[in-house]
Amino acid sequence: MPTPSSATSPNATFAPLAGVRVLSLALNLPGPAALMRCRTLGAKCTKLEPPSGDPMGHYNRGAYAALHEGVEVEVADLKAEAGQQHLHQALEKTDVLLTSFRPSALAKLGLGWEALHARHPKLSQVAIVGAPGERAEEPGHDLTYLAESGLVTGTALPPTLYADMGGALLASEAVLTAALRHTAGNATGIYLEVALNAAADWLALPRTWGLTTPTGAVGGAHAGYRVYPCADGRVAVAALEPHFAARLCEAAGAASTDMAAPETHEAIARWIGTRTRAQLDAMARERDVPLLTLET
Repeated sequence: MPTPSSATSPNATFAPLAGVRVLSLALNLPGPAALMRCRTLGAKCTKLEPPSGDPMGHYNRGAYAALHEGVEVEVADLKAEAGQQHLHQALEKTDVLLTSFRPSALAKLGLGWEALHARHPKLSQVAIVGAPGERAEEPGHDLTYLAESGLVTGTALPPTLYADMGGALLASEAVLTAALRHTAGNATGIYLEVALNAAADWLALPRTWGLTTPTGAVGGAHAGYRVYPCADGRVAVAALEPHFAARLCEAAGAASTDMAAPETHEAIARWIGTRTRAQLDAMARERDVPLLTLET
């Protein structure tokens, strides 16, 4: 399993949210992932869960544990008076509240923004929703948001939860925005909405621009930017720049360096198909070509 980079691991020298207190009511993935990101940025993070717990804890304990490392998790039934008291006592000591309920559900709990702001005027809220504005009541999940953004191109499921994780990053960015206001001396909290379908739209921009469509340079049209089968696995080749492409063509014995030409594609594919992963790794080191070999 890949180890976290310094950008995603706790780092004492990079803590822009140090001293900021974040309380989350958000369940499943986007909210906890946003909270995890806030924690890595130095925030003091607390989460209130219902008595039944977070669904993530039931269907993937490993993911739940990773998401909540360093988070103080407490139980509060927000449908009961005692749970409401627990929440509002906690909010008195909170800078940013993170939620992922539909607006109608928040209203039923007495946590609509107007009511919340009247009771806790210094508090900011970052609300994660599926779609913005009037569409916030619509049901949806990562897959439907990706499909709406044109990122589901066949019947295979995407390899990861792009909208959820992209939304989590946008939510942590919103927490940073709210925290900046707080540290700048603004006494009044703000409401910020983060929509998961907007995160999917953001991630889909390269495809919208034509970069990752089949005719795009990084969608398969460039012979130096593709995944090829090799003798004992696969190889992800990213020889996009002309000097990298020229080195790849030289190694493959391709007659042309026109990376869009069918004959160049064929020559590179044919040559890679006869090489083992070890041979391709050696070529990459010798010629300084960006590629990564993979198992079948």
